[in-house]
Amino acid sequence: MTTELDENFRDEVDEIVDQWREQRPDVVPDAIGVFGRITRTYLTQRAILREVHERHGLTLAAFDVLANLRRSGAPHRKTAGELAESSLLTSGGITFRLDKMEADGLIRRSRSLEDRRVVYAELTELGLAKIDEVFAEHLAVEQGMLGLLEPAEIAQLSALLRKLGASVAQGARPADG
Repeated sequence: MTTELDENFRDEVDEIVDQWREQRPDVVPDAIGVFGRITRTYLTQRAILREVHERHGLTLAAFDVLANLRRSGAPHRKTAGELAESSLLTSGGITFRLDKMEADGLIRRSRSLEDRRVVYAELTELGLAKIDEVFAEHLAVEQGMLGLLEPAEIAQLSALLRKLGASVAQGARPADG
C-alpha cells in the first residue's frame, strides 16, 4: 500500500544540510544528506524491531543468532566462528549470547565428531519454533516500513545501497595531517 508524499516534503536532514550550505558555502554537504538519512532510518528501524523482538522475549542479538541458524538450513547448525562471520556479533559476543540462549533452551551445543575442538550451536525445537514465529512478524514490520516505496523503487534502493556499501568499504580515509 503506497501513499504519496507531498512533493514539498522535507525532513530534519534537509534542515541540517541547508544550515551547512548557509554556514559553509565552500563545501558540498551532500554526504550529510545521505548518511544522515541512513543513520536516522537505521536507528528508527532498530528501535521498532527491538520492540517486536522483546515482545517475544528476545534481544536483537538473540534474534540475529536464531535467524542466522535458521537460514543456514537443516540441521540449523554452525560453529561460533561461523556465526560471528555471518552475524552482527563479535566472536566474544557470540560466546556470551550462546551461553544465554542455551540456558533458555533455544540452542544446544555439541562437539564435532571429527575434531573435538570444534563446537556447534544448533537450533532446538523451541528455538526453531521461536524464530519462525518472530521472523514472520519481523518481516511484516520491515515490509510495512517500505510502504511508501513502489516495488521498482525498493529494487533500485537496494541496488544503490549495495553500491554505496562497496564504495564505503573501499572509500576515502581521513588524510594524514
